[in-house]
Amino acid sequence: MLGDKSEHYVGKGTNLTALELHISEYLKGDGFNVQTAPPGDKGTVIQAVKAGFLRDIVSADRAFTITITGSPDDFTVRFGIGKWVQNLGVAAVETLLISELFLPIDVADSLWSLEVEDTIIADLKKFVG
Repeated sequence: MLGDKSEHYVGKGTNLTALELHISEYLKGDGFNVQTAPPGDKGTVIQAVKAGFLRDIVSADRAFTITITGSPDDFTVRFGIGKWVQNLGVAAVETLLISELFLPIDVADSLWSLEVEDTIIADLKKFVG
């Protein structure tokens, strides 16, 4: 799918809670409004929207969506555009991960998503090591 990337890490022993906090703070520092679902057995979901930019490019119910799944020694971080979930903080991660969280997007959305993904992935690689 356009604008849908994932990074897989093995043997890094990364604190996934610290990783989620790092990604959230990175996005907030870049001017995004961020919401996260409480971590569950299946992982974590982070959604971010940049008021005035993303909302102008895509419909108002879409957000940059990141999932972190797996264990500290074998995890995947997935990036893409997804439906903005109202009250994500009270949603069950397991329900979100089995639903269609990521949306197919057009080329314009994809170009923006790829640009944002590339900068976050570069930062993620520095954090994970």
